[in-house]
Amino acid sequence: MRIALDTNRYTDLARGDRELANRLERAEAVLLPFVVAAELLAGFALGTRARKNETVLAQFLRRPAVAVLWPDAQTLHHYAAVFRQLRTQGTPIPTHDLWIAALCLQHDLVLATCDAHFAHLPQLERI
Repeated sequence: MRIALDTNRYTDLARGDRELANRLERAEAVLLPFVVAAELLAGFALGTRARKNETVLAQFLRRPAVAVLWPDAQTLHHYAAVFRQLRTQGTPIPTHDLWIAALCLQHDLVLATCDAHFAHLPQLERI
């Protein structure tokens, strides 16, 4: 299984969620969408443990099966399709989450998230 981590689940992992850690250890790949990395760094910058949190994130990203996931030209089409679907349904979600959904759909990833609004995208597999 290839898993993308949402910001809230990375935070759970960093706080010691063993069940999530075990699942990620068994994953073929763990991807951190670029907007998740940005949200994390922004949050770290506001906190009192910025250097420590950045070090932990850097260590996580150095793991062999872990990488940051960046958009490309195809991502833009997935983004537009998800945007249209959600707008048509009357169920918009935050912009950063649109990027996460687009990347997951493009790369056939399972999204680890606690955000309920991703349920508006039944084609997006979540854990």
